[in-house]
Amino acid sequence: MYKYHQDNKIHQVIVAGICCLLLALIWHLMPALGVGLIALLPALIVFSLKTPFLLCLTFICFSFFRIHEIFPLLSPLHLPQLLALATLFSLGCNLWFKNINLFFSRELMLFSFFALLVAIGAFMATNRAVAMQSFTDTYIKITIMVFAISWLLAKKEQFRIVIITMIFCGLITSLATLYNKVNKLELVEGTRVTIGRSIGSMLGDPNDLALVLLFPAGFCLAYALTKGVGPWSKRLCILIFIAIFAAIIATQSRGGLLGILSVCGLFAWKNIKNKTIIFAAIPFVLIFLMFAAGLDSRQSGAVEGMEIDDSAMGRLYAWQAAFNMALQHPLNGVGINNFISNYFAYSQHWDGQNHAVHSTWFGILAETGFLGLLVFIAIIVRLFILSSKSLNYFLKDDEHYCPVLFANAQAIQAGILSFCVSGSFLTMGFTWPIYILLSMTIALNNYVDRDRLAKHATHRH
Repeated sequence: MYKYHQDNKIHQVIVAGICCLLLALIWHLMPALGVGLIALLPALIVFSLKTPFLLCLTFICFSFFRIHEIFPLLSPLHLPQLLALATLFSLGCNLWFKNINLFFSRELMLFSFFALLVAIGAFMATNRAVAMQSFTDTYIKITIMVFAISWLLAKKEQFRIVIITMIFCGLITSLATLYNKVNKLELVEGTRVTIGRSIGSMLGDPNDLALVLLFPAGFCLAYALTKGVGPWSKRLCILIFIAIFAAIIATQSRGGLLGILSVCGLFAWKNIKNKTIIFAAIPFVLIFLMFAAGLDSRQSGAVEGMEIDDSAMGRLYAWQAAFNMALQHPLNGVGINNFISNYFAYSQHWDGQNHAVHSTWFGILAETGFLGLLVFIAIIVRLFILSSKSLNYFLKDDEHYCPVLFANAQAIQAGILSFCVSGSFLTMGFTWPIYILLSMTIALNNYVDRDRLAKHATHRH
């Protein structure tokens, strides 16, 4: 429970100094609204101190789902920057006042080691300017938020808020995607839909848009197929999942299609007793998805006869280049976001332009080396173990079962699986999804451990 200690004068002086710095930064970012914010500042400070989790979750929504780019009218407000400042301010103060229950698990240690490797690789990168910009602009925020979510996500009601938020953001993103598709806006290659491509949005790449949509898809199905959830909530989640499914098809991302297929396959495996039906349906589902997505009309990936297409061949060349980079830099790689700038030097096939790696695993290999890839795989393995442990705990008996927590555990497991499948064809190693899943897995496992100890103590007494 968060408490605000006012009896320590040193703490008050430090907080006052931080408030002054925060005000100066806000004034610099939003001079036109500075006077209005001064009047609201005391209330905003109290709110931020009392609700660090909500600030953290809101920051992730804007950073990951790019809400301000879906609705460009929000862009002048600089909400991601302001939310980042508010989150850091709230987290720092609550850590200082020891209002947050800190812990350090094996998974956080592995992640810390991986983040250290990324930092060292950025300093030793072949293109240090590009690497340091990616590290300071994105990966430092991701690193901080992994610890923040792991520590702040501690109550059942907070897990409920996470599910609702992810599903709601998935609905907004999918509707924006489908709107662009119907009105033929922000298209790439003539048929593949994007969001905000004209303003340089991260969602301007159809593959990146597909992976963003994959994340809430697992939450929708998990909540819809969880025992104990109300019928209207289930119906609503199914409708939102259909919208997300249609939006992923509209991106024509093969990695996205494999990802959504893996999510559906996982829940089919859990809920259909006759497994033969699942295996028999897979070929028909694949054919349906190929025709529904119109993959044969993609300019970058049309299949001609039985020959491998140019897009697939380009990926093989890129993966070979990634392996060559790791051979030359086995311990630290070429540096975060340095694959494209090094493609020419390490590729054995040059067609006049650099290419993306289009694989999370080969991307991690190239940019962090063999050591980084091993640590990253160890993190994924630990996530599978922890998610299975949490699921088994809730399934153990009715006393432990909770629909909200069980739905979170299922969504996390589906998210990890879709990441592993789609990540083989999409570059997701240094983007938000896996790190949100990492922190949620750690937080849920910590909740399970605390709940188990509390119930064991109750039974003893």
